[in-house]
Amino acid sequence: MNTVRTSQGGFGPWRKSSFSNPNGNACVEVAFSPTAVGLCDSKNPDRPKLVFAHNQWLVFLADAATTD
Repeated sequence: MNTVRTSQGGFGPWRKSSFSNPNGNACVEVAFSPTAVGLCDSKNPDRPKLVFAHNQWLVFLADAATTD
């Protein structure tokens, strides 16, 4: 991930994947806190975030890696 924007909602900086489209506005962003991981829509970062506990985030990533 290579694009960073200022934190919101108690999370560290929001990071966008380097695989995002060239204009940089069609991707999800991820941010971390000591107790959770947040996901937000880069096209509308002020909308509500998805929030995962760290163990739920690991399950989410494992499931996403196995989905075709």
